Amino acid sequence: MEQTFNEQANILRRLKIIEGHIKKVISMVESDRYCVDVLQQSSAVRSALKKTQDLILARHLRSCVRHALKEDRGDKVIGELIDIYTQSK
Repeated sequence: MEQTFNEQANILRRLKIIEGHIKKVISMVESDRYCVDVLQQSSAVRSALKKTQDLILARHLRSCVRHALKEDRGDKVIGELIDIYTQSK
């Protein structure tokens, strides 16, 4: 359980950092900053979100999916993951 708490704390920390970056992008757009600078900042946000998504997926696989497999609900959680990843393409 401690690992799950640490994982959650890490995910929340990363999301708050991302929130700050998004506020910076908004401020840059409002200030009519150079487009390439805005693109670089938004690219950093996208990269940070991807890393955070990877952490959430790993946590999900180690906890929720493992638990669902023990309860013979594996097809359901695997289907959910497939749906999420096919929608994002």
